[in-house]
Amino acid sequence: MYKQKNASTNHSNTKDTTITIKMSQLLQLMHIHDSAFPIGAYTHSFGMETYIQKEKVFNKETLLTYCRTYLHENIGFGDGIFVKEAWQSLAHSSSLLDLYELDSFCHAQKLAKESRQGSLKMGRQFLETVEPLCSSALLTEWKKAVKEQKAYGHHAISYGIYAYTQGLSLDVALSSFLYSSIASLIHNAVRAVPLGQTTGVHAIKEILSDCEQVAALIIDRTLDDVSNQAIGIELASMEHEFLFSRLFIS
Repeated sequence: MYKQKNASTNHSNTKDTTITIKMSQLLQLMHIHDSAFPIGAYTHSFGMETYIQKEKVFNKETLLTYCRTYLHENIGFGDGIFVKEAWQSLAHSSSLLDLYELDSFCHAQKLAKESRQGSLKMGRQFLETVEPLCSSALLTEWKKAVKEQKAYGHHAISYGIYAYTQGLSLDVALSSFLYSSIASLIHNAVRAVPLGQTTGVHAIKEILSDCEQVAALIIDRTLDDVSNQAIGIELASMEHEFLFSRLFIS
């Protein structure tokens, strides 16, 4: 798994970015990323449960190693890029045509069945929950396309569409997506290992700078960079469905 380099621990290596956001947008982000917001993140571990059962994730340090691997080598070269590309696609054109192709690419990139299904379930539940809260014809059109099976509706694509239609900057969209993805995993680990709530809070605090670093890196990446460099996590996701007992779906 990902080994933290000295540069990753040095806050001076994280670009100091000042972002302006409306109070209404900030509150809206807090709303959709609340732990009670029903998109099903609490039911997915994306391979982490396999590591927990093999006693490779058992404390804060091993959890952070897993999360940094997932963040830097999986999301950073996968879903993070798809969030960016969905946002930028709408910035250039209000047509959904390019998003259909992007969604299909996202689907094909997810080799493990459980990870692919987890992304679909979270994406579709995200759409079902968030669309009635927004006044966006585009988001409604996308939700209809997913329901009519014209698109898969992966979480990263739907999140990118949501962020753009709500006027969120690309920096904010990426940072919030990365944070919520990792925070959900840490919350799930608190239940599954188990770890104390205080340990979970400290783990999230320690990985915040990583979220900022990866968001900055994704800005410069394109679809040509899409890959999965966390092979161990991918294999753990494939193995998960065969575990004797499971707390999570993926």
